[in-house]
Amino acid sequence: KLAKVDKAEIDQKVGEASKILDLDAHLDRKPANLSGGQRQRVAMGRAIVRNPSAFLMDEPLSNLDAKLRVQMRTEVSRIQERLGTTTVYVTHDQTEAMTLGDRVAVMRAGILQQVDTPKELYENPKNLFVAGFIGSPAMNFMPARIDGGTVHLPFGQAQLPDETRRRLEAHDGKAREVIAGVRPEHFEDAHVAGDGHAGLRFRTKVDVLESMGSELFIYFHVEGQTQSAELAELAEDAGLSDLPGAEDASQVVARLSPESSAAQGAEIDLVLDTSRIQLFDVEGGTNLTAR
Repeated sequence: KLAKVDKAEIDQKVGEASKILDLDAHLDRKPANLSGGQRQRVAMGRAIVRNPSAFLMDEPLSNLDAKLRVQMRTEVSRIQERLGTTTVYVTHDQTEAMTLGDRVAVMRAGILQQVDTPKELYENPKNLFVAGFIGSPAMNFMPARIDGGTVHLPFGQAQLPDETRRRLEAHDGKAREVIAGVRPEHFEDAHVAGDGHAGLRFRTKVDVLESMGSELFIYFHVEGQTQSAELAELAEDAGLSDLPGAEDASQVVARLSPESSAAQGAEIDLVLDTSRIQLFDVEGGTNLTAR
């Protein structure tokens, strides 16, 4: 009305937006009589009727409860796909970023760290900050040393794949201390994996076990701690910086198959897929093994 658009055009635009947002049955309701998810869709409808060239959404789901957030995340994805409008979506929730974005930009203190597809961010993070920020549970970090084509980890040593060696040589290839990064799913119960599974095998004690039905998470410790500004910042953001822990050990989480016989307090044989190890520079945090 303020834009002096005639009633017929207003009705047409509202009707089109309400169909897209599945709000036809609620057009006669007051905001107080709408659910949180419905009010969120009404807010999107106000933008849709303006037929913009692009949408800018700033934390649109932050005030919703967890269940509604999942529902609305699906709705936003469906609506964006249907409209085909370029959308810039700002969020601190990595799940929203990874599921909604065709390309994701990771920022740290206002500085762009990496722009890439969700898959590339996860598999080839450019630095420690991106590696630790993307992924749930987060990537495990532990002190390591590289010497030629060998990586020395707290629980053993392994030969690096030729491709990884070439990437290291591109940086300088010298023997040095590094930070090793391993995703939880790159561990497996050695008995479940079987003898045919190549990798580094080692034994450890299960400190904590979490059974999720379709998967198991086990927590254990390895000798040595990793220290860097990037990891300290991530720990502070996650509220973990003040938690008590061993000064000479790092906690590691592994995601195992539900067939695993892991038991809390018991020892277990694990195997690590060494081809998936990522190595980071201690000083600058650069991923030395990124493509």
